Amino acid sequence: MKKATDRLYEKALAEQNGYRQWLLAQPPEEILKNAYEYALREDIIYYLEDSDIEDELAEALLTSPYPVYEVMRYYEKMETDYMTDIGQAVEGRAQELANRKRW
Repeated sequence: MKKATDRLYEKALAEQNGYRQWLLAQPPEEILKNAYEYALREDIIYYLEDSDIEDELAEALLTSPYPVYEVMRYYEKMETDYMTDIGQAVEGRAQELANRKRW
């Protein structure tokens, strides 16, 4: 029998493939509107592919009909430093370019 983490990954991948098929059938504006959600869902799949979460936790997620969707919604409620990281990247790269221009 497959490990719970493997079963969870397979279920999540099937869920994502269904979402992808739905998304590709949408008009371009709808696809753009959902680009962030698609990318976030892909990151969740990527994490699950190599994750070492406990079988008990994987089993819990397997009880959900849409584990990727539920994880995504949970993540969206979390406070993260994402925009701070983006700001640091913008300012850091700008500083590198400004320094290069001075020479």
